[in-house]
Amino acid sequence: MPALTQDRNTLRRDGQRIEPPVAAGVRIFAGALVAISAAGHAVPGATSTTPKCVGSSLELADNQGGAAGALRVLVDKRPARFANSAAADAITLADVGADCYMVDDQTVAKTHGGNTRSVAGRVFDVDADGVWVAFR
Repeated sequence: MPALTQDRNTLRRDGQRIEPPVAAGVRIFAGALVAISAAGHAVPGATSTTPKCVGSSLELADNQGGAAGALRVLVDKRPARFANSAAADAITLADVGADCYMVDDQTVAKTHGGNTRSVAGRVFDVDADGVWVAFR
């Protein structure tokens, strides 16, 4: 494509919200960790090494009876708080800045669980109510 010779209307996004297509047969609850599957569709966070976490859902996206991509889910990429794992996998303030891993659609853990979990993001903060995750 040649260089511009006049003004161009360049579309922009703020980078804080995305709307990926939802996988077939999936329900993503508002507030859930949302990941992108190998096929490029949104799925709820789960213990798996395939999906890549992208943020938290701002709405319910129920595609249980639909085809892949039949609807989209609004996902927020700003830091959000999730449940902390337990015992040796519990995240502490000493883990701020380190990766944390998806256990399910509302829980994160300190470790990858023997290479069974995908990264949720980085630990942003930890408080009495859970772990704040900064998404990539």
